[in-house]
Amino acid sequence: MKKIICSFFMVAFSLSTSSQGNVIAQKSTKYNDLALTPPMGWNSWNTFETNIDENLVKETADIMVASGMAAAGYTYIVLDDGWMAKERDAKGNLVPDPIKFPCGMKSLVEYIHAKGLKFGLYNCAGTHTCAGYPGTRGYEYQDARFYAELNIDFFKYDWCNTEGINAKEAYTTMSNALKTAGKPIVFSLCEWGDNQPWDWGKPVGNLWRISGDIYPCFDCEFKHEQGNWSSWGFMKIIEMRKNIRKFSGPDHWNDFDMLEVGNGMTNNEDKAHFTMWSMMSSPLIAGNDFRKMSKETLAILSNKELIAVNQDKLGIQGFKYSAKDGLGIWVKPLSDGNWVITFLNRSDITKKIYFDWIKEVIRDVDFNLETNFSTTNYKIIDLWQNKEVGNTKKIFISDLSSHDVITLKLNKI
Repeated sequence: MKKIICSFFMVAFSLSTSSQGNVIAQKSTKYNDLALTPPMGWNSWNTFETNIDENLVKETADIMVASGMAAAGYTYIVLDDGWMAKERDAKGNLVPDPIKFPCGMKSLVEYIHAKGLKFGLYNCAGTHTCAGYPGTRGYEYQDARFYAELNIDFFKYDWCNTEGINAKEAYTTMSNALKTAGKPIVFSLCEWGDNQPWDWGKPVGNLWRISGDIYPCFDCEFKHEQGNWSSWGFMKIIEMRKNIRKFSGPDHWNDFDMLEVGNGMTNNEDKAHFTMWSMMSSPLIAGNDFRKMSKETLAILSNKELIAVNQDKLGIQGFKYSAKDGLGIWVKPLSDGNWVITFLNRSDITKKIYFDWIKEVIRDVDFNLETNFSTTNYKIIDLWQNKEVGNTKKIFISDLSSHDVITLKLNKI
């Protein structure tokens, strides 16, 4: 039998969440200003699904710090579905699985906090989670107190088993419950975009999913054998929603789902994926196994220049400027008045880039921003090569491999 040693923060812990109780109705919204830039961290689902335990979490946190990812901005360790026992206790409380977490969830949260990181948990707005564990329907205020007493920092709230439930009302109830519990917690609405959370989510949560689940491929649809649903390649997700970038910004982000970098795509595709999530101001939540992470994967995830694009305080999501013959051009305005431009090759062959700056005028009609290269000159920095590559007085010419990107920072001269 494997010996379990709970050597960190062995403390007694009891919860005062014995019943739902008579909660006085009050008007309340999310905690504001908890996510002024897109959250960054790691989530367990993409690689491990429900096969999680406290050793995995501790090892992941240790590597996040030792590898430099924490210093690069990755803050949250989020346990997804499967962390709790299959049944609530006699008083209706959620119970962390005692086999997976023999030292208790409180001890694990304190371990993560001692590393200088933040901790997150998952549940679902329905009667059960997507994997069949106890959902929060009818237990919103009781569960919110549980999370507050655990001292978590991030809460992901999914949308399975919600037949007959109104999405806006369900998420607002949970938002109110978290606020009432008194502990500031980032509220992540994982509603899949079916009920247009961008229309009503700003006062409710700090971020909201805009699609179904991601899949580690460039541009595919993966149809699941059980159930009538699909997962999506990252380019499918980028193209899935139109005209919603104007709803995204500091503390109210469009969430394009977790990253699949390091989960089986090519190096070019991993670069393109990470670049586009940075351009779209999506949360950067890694989903790979840090214990098996290659040097190439680490280099992509910790590219500080691309992270700076994602974390730019202006918080404006990028947009497609043009697309022709498989070559897309995406642009993103920055807080310092400069711009980032990404050339993305969606085709299966190498493409030639020939971009005559002085013939182009970039207009962001959603946010009333514009730059005219015939009147304004910019120095060009290649963010993947981390070097200067000329200025916008000269035509930009380059070859771009299949499913690869070139991302340029334009600094006004």
